[in-house]
Amino acid sequence: MDKIVIHGGERLTGEVQISGAKNAALPLIISSLLTEGWNTFHNIPDLMDIRTAKRLLAGLGVKCEGRETLRINAGEITNCEASYDLVKTMRASILVLGPLVARMGKARVSLPGGCAIGARPVNLHLKALHALGAEIDLKDGYVEAWAGRLKGATIYFDISTVTGTENIMMAAVLAEGITILENAAREPEVVNLADVLNLMGAHVTGAGTDVITIEGVERLHPAEATVIPDRIETGTYMMAAAITGGDLTLLGCNRDYLEAPITKLKETGLSISSVEGGLQVRGTKEIKSVDVKTLPYPGFPTDLQAQVMTLMTIGKGISLIRETVFENRFMHVNELLRMGADITIEGKSAIVKGVPHLQGAPVMATDLRASASLVLAGLAAEGKTEISRVYHIDRGYEHIVEKLSSLGANIKRIKE
Repeated sequence: MDKIVIHGGERLTGEVQISGAKNAALPLIISSLLTEGWNTFHNIPDLMDIRTAKRLLAGLGVKCEGRETLRINAGEITNCEASYDLVKTMRASILVLGPLVARMGKARVSLPGGCAIGARPVNLHLKALHALGAEIDLKDGYVEAWAGRLKGATIYFDISTVTGTENIMMAAVLAEGITILENAAREPEVVNLADVLNLMGAHVTGAGTDVITIEGVERLHPAEATVIPDRIETGTYMMAAAITGGDLTLLGCNRDYLEAPITKLKETGLSISSVEGGLQVRGTKEIKSVDVKTLPYPGFPTDLQAQVMTLMTIGKGISLIRETVFENRFMHVNELLRMGADITIEGKSAIVKGVPHLQGAPVMATDLRASASLVLAGLAAEGKTEISRVYHIDRGYEHIVEKLSSLGANIKRIKE
């Protein structure tokens, strides 16, 4: 098992290319199950979750070729079961459920695993799929679903759910009649998927709002599309510039996806401006503390909560960070305490009192975004930080050690 070793205190400068978004690439890859023939997707990031998705599709009989440009042919689906061995490592595997039932009339999918940041139940997916006419059974840790042609329905999501919206949107595109999704997720990744489904011949309107309308069609055709840039990676590198007092140009990102984080980061004193090809981000000598509340898009992303908390550990003043999306997303706190942070947890809130500096220490990553927060802490800390269990970070950050090293960080990855 690998670990990341960082000697902190280096100011980051230079340019970094933002990768394609994992959370957009995964549903696009899985949407290929809805068509026959070769789909082509560009800007695919080199991540563990992407490799898992390719293995998952291969197990269904789907052909995958390429890496950054990925070609997928689901002309012959030979198996409708997604096994526990693959699904346990990646929650997005549940997204095969809707497309398989819509096109093949059946699916057997293991209940998902992934990061342990909260329950994130799939009951909303199953309730919505049942409303479209599918029969659902839970047996031996698997979801079994079957149906004739699905039929359109009006579905209200009790909680805004990104994967739930995506799953049912993919199921509904082949359903008979019109499906309306109310309280739908508004994330850019949902819009990216809707755009690609429309390129395949679907009729999806309203993506990006909380009401999405899908007029079902009998069949779809292959398409060629590009994955949007990763807004969470973008936000993470913004905070890397802030926490090191650096000066970074983030290439290939989209500012429109990041209005809430940009507003908060500017309040800390960070300078963020649009330049040709991306954003320029300049740190400040004194980081001001700000309060943050995570919310579904377009609010402050829960996937940036751990990173902004790390930034606040060396802010001037006291910050209140409230997590409203997931109930178990403060697991990075104990590791930051080991590095000298002053953080108190009160229910769903963390009170962060800024300290003059963090101190390097051995720490352990507990999930994907916690991994990124510990890397940020190591960049700012005095002395050496060793981060173990870094396989989490491979799920969502493409070549992070190489990228940070190119910006001046003293960072390397070694075998334990």
